[in-house]
Amino acid sequence: MAANNTFRIAFFILLALMLIVRMYFNVRVHQQGERIMPDRLAIQREGVGVFAFRFIGSFALIAVLVLYAIRHPWLAALDFPLPAWLRWLGACIGLLSIALTAWVELELGRQFSPQLQLRNEHRIVTSGPYARMRHPLYTALNGFGLSLALVSGNWFFLGFFFLMLVGLLVRVPREEQMLLDQFGEAYQIYMHSTGRFFPKM
Repeated sequence: MAANNTFRIAFFILLALMLIVRMYFNVRVHQQGERIMPDRLAIQREGVGVFAFRFIGSFALIAVLVLYAIRHPWLAALDFPLPAWLRWLGACIGLLSIALTAWVELELGRQFSPQLQLRNEHRIVTSGPYARMRHPLYTALNGFGLSLALVSGNWFFLGFFFLMLVGLLVRVPREEQMLLDQFGEAYQIYMHSTGRFFPKM
């Protein structure tokens, strides 16, 4: 029980750190005059159904996090055993994912957007982690989802990780098509020189 409480605390520390990082950069981009919420074109690019699923899913996730915080028996029944070393490894993956998220958003600056939309005078970012991979933010978010699954040792969060992975795999081709439409051959050359989620060997 004591070990479970320790990992529950680690889970919420990781969650709080990631939320602080994401909120800080969202606020910074907003202060620079860029929009955070999607415009009509961004919703069309993503698909109305996918956008609605993300919107509803975010509220469902908040409800589950509350159930996890109060140790609700329904959610506790989904716990599965994991060795302590693997759960601590998950915590380390979470910290690395948070650090990568911060690095990515620093490199993007005002061009960061949580939506499929381009900024005014948008350019292809090729510095920092973008020098070797095209979607390091998605790598970080997937790593963070995996870390929460390992730290919690709960089937719900493992399922959420896989759902997030599928969602990003659906989203990435649409995002890359948006960038190809905008930058044409320049982005095509960049695609050939980089990996999608991991550095190209």
